Amino acid sequence: MPLSVGIVGLPNVGKSTLFNALTRRQQAAAENYPFCTIEPNTAVVELEDPRLDALAAIAKPQQIVKATVNFTDIAGLVKGASKGEGLGNKFLSNIRECHAILHVVRCFENPDIIHVTEGGNKPAPVDPAADAGIIETELVLADLETLSKRLDRFRREAQSDPKKRPELEAMQALAAHLNEGRPVRTFPRSEGDPVLAVLKELNFLTEKPVIYCANVDEDDIKGEHNPHVAALREYAASQGCELCTISAKVEADLAGLTDEERKEFLASYGLESSGLDRVIRLAYSTLGLASYFTAGPKEVRAWTFRRGWKAPRCAGVIHTDFERGFIRAEVISYADYVKDGGVAGARASGALRSEGKEYEPQDGDVMEFLFNV
Repeated sequence: MPLSVGIVGLPNVGKSTLFNALTRRQQAAAENYPFCTIEPNTAVVELEDPRLDALAAIAKPQQIVKATVNFTDIAGLVKGASKGEGLGNKFLSNIRECHAILHVVRCFENPDIIHVTEGGNKPAPVDPAADAGIIETELVLADLETLSKRLDRFRREAQSDPKKRPELEAMQALAAHLNEGRPVRTFPRSEGDPVLAVLKELNFLTEKPVIYCANVDEDDIKGEHNPHVAALREYAASQGCELCTISAKVEADLAGLTDEERKEFLASYGLESSGLDRVIRLAYSTLGLASYFTAGPKEVRAWTFRRGWKAPRCAGVIHTDFERGFIRAEVISYADYVKDGGVAGARASGALRSEGKEYEPQDGDVMEFLFNV
């Protein structure tokens, strides 16, 4: 399953501009996904990885298939969303299945843009930390509502089944935690804790890792001396979350350009990669994800796996038969594959090695799986 990221934020912070840029990038690469049905609020975006080009220069495949990320956008949230204010509350369920949340926060001044807060139409000064706090509170309240519904039913069940009381107590402790305005991800838990089953079942919004996205003006694309970015960075650090700086306007200009045009455009701003590419890489690292490659005459392809997975489970990313009938993996590091000019050279130099079921693949491994079912 591709990495999926849900986009949240107040209205008028640049979410729509950013999502439109994502959609245009998706359309530019649509020929690679002939069987993919895209919902209006979802964009499938490729993860740019220059290692694929280097592998393709050696393997000379018919095609290159990049890893992808699904972005899901919902309407802007406002204060009171958990009580039905605004439109965003109706779409929170759309991001419950996402792996991470990208929280877009406006970090630039523009008198022509109304900065809204309570009720969705009251102007207010740009205040990134306060803005981030509004959204965090609404997500906490949404999770509390979800948990409360489960608690009402579980209390009745626990009365007739004493075995369920430890889980009930864990849920009550979690409810108290949320009532204090704290996200689920900060709730203490340990292996075998009764609350773990609840966390898995209810898929809480505030259990997901958050990446704060400081949307800056195109003339301040790095945001190095931007006080709004500094304030948001401090807030993100207080939440134990990552922060990236992006200009939605620049990303919109980049979308649809050729690779060469993109490089020239980014170079004019002193950048090597786009903000969206940095967001995707940050999401990967935040979730502990990495890529291994397969390379042959048909295709060179990136496959996403979670660091720490054993070789059979990584093989299952390609097909469940690969995991079920796993025998061994033939592995070459990316560096050795490039240095030795491919499989034959790596075999001759001794860089190609066989790994068994206990091997934990590393980011950049070029792999071929042997299996029997």
